[in-house]
Formats: sequence, C-alpha cells, structure tokens
Amino acid sequence: MTNAQPSTDARRRHDPAVRGFASDNYAGIHPEILAALAVANDGHQISYGEDAYTEHLQDVFKAHFGERAQAYPVFNGTGANVTALQALLPRWGAVVAAATAHINVDEGGAPEKMGGIKLLTVPTPDGKLTPELIDEQAWGFGDEHRAQPLAVSITQSTELGTVYTPDEIRAICDHAHQLGMLVHVDGSRLANAAATLGLPFRAFTTDAGVDVLSFGGTKNGLMLGECVVVLNPDAVRNITFLRKTSMQLASKMRFISVQFEALLAGDLWLRNASHANAMAKRLESAVAAVDGVTVVRPVQANAVFALLPREVSERLQKRFRFYFWNEHTGEVRWMCSFDTTEADIDAFAAAIAEEMGR
Repeated sequence: MTNAQPSTDARRRHDPAVRGFASDNYAGIHPEILAALAVANDGHQISYGEDAYTEHLQDVFKAHFGERAQAYPVFNGTGANVTALQALLPRWGAVVAAATAHINVDEGGAPEKMGGIKLLTVPTPDGKLTPELIDEQAWGFGDEHRAQPLAVSITQSTELGTVYTPDEIRAICDHAHQLGMLVHVDGSRLANAAATLGLPFRAFTTDAGVDVLSFGGTKNGLMLGECVVVLNPDAVRNITFLRKTSMQLASKMRFISVQFEALLAGDLWLRNASHANAMAKRLESAVAAVDGVTVVRPVQANAVFALLPREVSERLQKRFRFYFWNEHTGEVRWMCSFDTTEADIDAFAAAIAEEMGR
C-alpha cells in the first residue's frame, strides 16, 4: 500500500456555468477585488489593524460618510451587527427592529446569545419601520421590569427589497433621538440602496442622523468582510474591545481593508450595485409576461419576490437554486448579484415559463 500524496495545486470543484438566484453571497469575488488582494499580499505588515491599508481606509470612509466617520473592519455581517449594537447599548438595553429584520430572523439568535441584547420586534407591511411603528415598542422607560428600548435598528435596503428614502430615515432618527434612543443601520446592501436612490451614502446616513451602521461588502463583490462604521462617535463606547470580544478582530486585517479600498475609492461599489439592481428589474419584467407568476413586492434593489405554484417552484429549484421566503404562502425570493448576466436572467425566465407551462 502506498501513502496518498496531498495535491499541490488547487482544482476547480464546481461548474462555473451553474447559476443561482438564492443569494448575492453565491457570487464570486470581483476581479478588481482579487487584484487588490494580490497587491496587498507581498511582504509583511503589522497585524490587527495597524497596517497601512487599514489606516488609509479611514480616509476612504470619511470621504463617503464625513470627517467624524470611523471604520472598524470585521469578518461578517452578523459580527458587524452584534458589535455595533453592543457599542450602542448598556446591558439592560433593547433594540426595536422590524419583525423581518436580519438580526431577528437570520442570525441564529446571535444578538441575544452573543450580545445579550433583547430584540423588540414590530410587524411591518414592507419591511420598513416608521416613528409610529417604533412607538409600539418604545415604551416602559424607567420600568425596571422591562428591557429598556434604547436603540432602533433599520435595514437598508430592507429584507423585503424595499428602500428607505432620506426623509424616512431622518424622521426615524429624529423621533428616536427625541426618545433618548440611538439608531443603527444594517447596511449589508447599502450600496444597492444608494444606487436606487441615486444619492451618496451620507445623504441617507450621516446627514439623516444615523449613529452607527454595518456596511456590507460580501454581497457586493468582496471575498469576505464588513465594516462597523461609527458616524456619531459620541454615541458608542468600547467598540475596539467589543470587536475583539465578539471574535471579529482580524489578525491580517489588511486583506479586509484593501478590499474595501478597491470597492469604495472609485466607483466599483456603484457599478456592482447598479448592475445587480438592473438585473432584478430585468427579471421582474421577464416574469411579468408569464401567466401564473405574480411579483408581490416592489423591486427597488436587487431582490424579486414572487408567488407561483409551489410544485413549479420545487421543479425550478432543481435547475436554479433559490429559497422560499414564506413556506406558508409559497412566496419565493430571487436575488441578483454583480455577476448576474442578461443571459442568466433570460435563461431563468425561460425556465419559469417552461415549468409553468407543464
């Protein structure tokens, strides 16, 4: 018997022609991001964020969000949200969020388990909070028997694919601040919202009164990485320690930071997000012509939500990966990404029409 020798070269173990519409996380790394990683790879740099790339990244974020902005790179979106919310709250603090919020539905209880944060959720028709909806949970101040509602978390764009306007966010921030609450934005798809609004980031974050946000990169072309961006330094505390204790401090941070530099120093973030949004609109138009398929929510970013017979969806899932959004109603979600092509959309739409005709 001979000992097997380990392979010395990487082998492709997937078919790059296979496309999916389950998540924008399914996409690969944008070539410009890969090139930036190669640039940062030579030689030695100080670890844990004392490198030249992380230092320069502060100027990049200030250019987008204002001179007070402070960026803290982390590994992933859940880590960004939990770290940011912990930095806003005392141990007895709670967060008001939409019932559909990612922190409530899709983070495995991490805010509660890792951050010790009580979530006070509110049903919404479109994934968006309003001052009136916030008031459904913003009560009991001073009551020692109730977790204190001291922060609001909104998502831009929302989990239902809708986009807050600057005026809507400003109204939320003004109302929250009047109540003594702070405001966090889960911005895993913030670039898609900016592309839809045709506005710079600060117009609906810093200038609207947001205190801290989680800025997404993975869904917009990065290999990995998000940033906690502090917009109001007076509102947060101990974030450097919280990032470490939340297991989000990267030793080789330069490789996260350089990706964000490549994404944000030019217009790559906008090109990627605009393309993903455009592909979602193309898909919406394509399925509108298919009898029996109903797009059930406004397509404002890179998500399409639709209703069609469940058996059709199950057959389609064998050809293109996507998720049921609501198991009870059969509503599905189709996501587009920076590398979704017109041919991908046309092939998927043709498959939908074919399966509906069976």
